[in-house]
Amino acid sequence: MTNLPDFELLKISQLSGHPTRKTFDTLDHVLVVLPGNPPGALFRRLPQGTQLKKLLNKAGGAELETATSRLNNPRATGLTVATFAGGTAFSRLTWARQLIAQCARERPGSLGVLVLGLEAERVSVVEDLVAAAEAAAFELPTFKSEKKPGTRLKRLRILASSPRVDLREVRAQALGNNIARWFTALPPNELDAKNYRRLVKTLCARHGIRTTVLDEPKLAKLGANAFLAVSQGNANRDAGILQLRYRPRGTKSADLILVGKGILFDTGGTNLKPFKSMLDMHMDMEGSAVALGTLIALATLEVPYGVDAWLAVTENRLSATAYKSQDVIRAVNGTTIQIIHTDAEGRMVLADTLALSAREKPKVIIDYATLTGTCVSALTERYSGVFSNSIKANALLYHAGASSGERVWPFPMDEDYDEMLRSEVADIKQCSEAGYGDHILAARFLSRFVPKETPWIHVDLSAGQHKGGLAHIPSEITGFGVKLTLELMKERDPASLAEELS
Repeated sequence: MTNLPDFELLKISQLSGHPTRKTFDTLDHVLVVLPGNPPGALFRRLPQGTQLKKLLNKAGGAELETATSRLNNPRATGLTVATFAGGTAFSRLTWARQLIAQCARERPGSLGVLVLGLEAERVSVVEDLVAAAEAAAFELPTFKSEKKPGTRLKRLRILASSPRVDLREVRAQALGNNIARWFTALPPNELDAKNYRRLVKTLCARHGIRTTVLDEPKLAKLGANAFLAVSQGNANRDAGILQLRYRPRGTKSADLILVGKGILFDTGGTNLKPFKSMLDMHMDMEGSAVALGTLIALATLEVPYGVDAWLAVTENRLSATAYKSQDVIRAVNGTTIQIIHTDAEGRMVLADTLALSAREKPKVIIDYATLTGTCVSALTERYSGVFSNSIKANALLYHAGASSGERVWPFPMDEDYDEMLRSEVADIKQCSEAGYGDHILAARFLSRFVPKETPWIHVDLSAGQHKGGLAHIPSEITGFGVKLTLELMKERDPASLAEELS
């Protein structure tokens, strides 16, 4: 049975003052970042600077302007010199990922980072490179009989760092992202509901976070039939909603609630998916993994307010007991739902989870879900869609996405979209038969389960997977959402965020 890794982050140190040749001798590889068209004086501060300058001039005009050499020392330390061109947060993080990948080709155990001649941008450049290095160094779960040869990056040293760069937020974000990606990558026979519950409980105990499970009998007593409609087709009865509580000293309630869709495997249910659409449906729980990783990141930063994560954990299976089109289900808040398509299960489990979490009366609710294919069709897998019951959230979320490099695009939430969800037999249809605009209709559906007075943000994770990686993340599974949320909550608490959204 799969056990938790330590999610170990790189061992990072910072050296004040300019490094000497002896400093380089202690490292397997050194990355030097210079401004575009660097003056010759900067090269004179580097070992083999004249040779590196010639190599860098030859690389002029390349997408990634770099020069690589080796030092004539017993370690044969690798040396990569690159120029920094600036740009958006996303382009900078992409540049950082490509640079770290280039340095990592020979799998160095230690890497030095030296930024010269970029005083105004030095801190952001270091942060971007650290974020990329943390993501690259973390190994996703693998079950190969033969392990990869060689070493992986374990130590990072920031050279000539004066004053020291505060890396707490970068490292918390990296920890949360590693957690989100690791859980999402697990195969479905390893991450069933029982094992997910066990692993989450173990992880939360490490960070002083309390765990409560609302299992199927408890959910039945509460009347959470929207969730149970999806879980009733499972072969076992391990599904449930996990409530995770972070409470700093002096706080009793959760001002911020994070909700995640945790569909551990999605067959589509009675409306069975075709082969290609079902192949990667063990990743349909990424929303819950992002909520979990974000909670751990906020707890690591010791934010001074209470945070809950509510994870809706089940499978959506095809069986004789699975729910069906035209079933009418009563959710926990009393809303009756006409089932149209059993592959729209994510909004069903989120409906009850949102309604139950809202009873805690938080200042703000944010939910994450790999919810709709139409959001991917609208944005591709490079952006994620965001929705809110406050139009003021649109600008805040767009800027948080632009600043974090996890880009988002706000969609409309006008009430007249509800006409497409009007039911003749129930309070609301689960979805429209037409199919188009389903990302908007799904958000409108979910809004029925959040009190109007509670600021709510819904993130449809169309960028949860992107072949070849995205921004600083090198893996297809991106863990999108952790960095976005930390940026949104940067220098504000849930009360101030709620005020901005009101």
